[in-house]
Amino acid sequence: MRQTLQKIERLSSPKVIGRLFEKGSTETQTSYLFPFKVFYLYELSPSAQALPQVLFTISKRNFKRAVDRNLLRRRCREAYRKNKHLFFETPAHRAPSYIAFVLIAKEKVEYEVIERSMQKLIGRMAKVMDEAANPSPERLDA
Repeated sequence: MRQTLQKIERLSSPKVIGRLFEKGSTETQTSYLFPFKVFYLYELSPSAQALPQVLFTISKRNFKRAVDRNLLRRRCREAYRKNKHLFFETPAHRAPSYIAFVLIAKEKVEYEVIERSMQKLIGRMAKVMDEAANPSPERLDA
């Protein structure tokens, strides 16, 4: 897999972004692991592409200076770019179609912390879909 973040992998559709951040939505799933809060959607249509479209957002309220926001956004994109292959570690795993990473930290975060968190979140998102597609026998008995 090429370690690039191409334009088709970036989420820019206002309609999809609205679906991701819609309050009370049952189709949007969330996950939290410092310094991120992640919103993601799975599209079950056959036209869904293999790689998810991603969005990174950093609050202006927490980081007043654009230089700081841009630095953190670059760090987040780099961590995702280097670790997106984790979605496809096993053939049963399936990546979400749309992902929004929201940085919730109040201070600048080191790249190592961002990358470690990104690895865990990607693994968690791949497992969630795996469990939804193939429920374990113990869960069926309950």
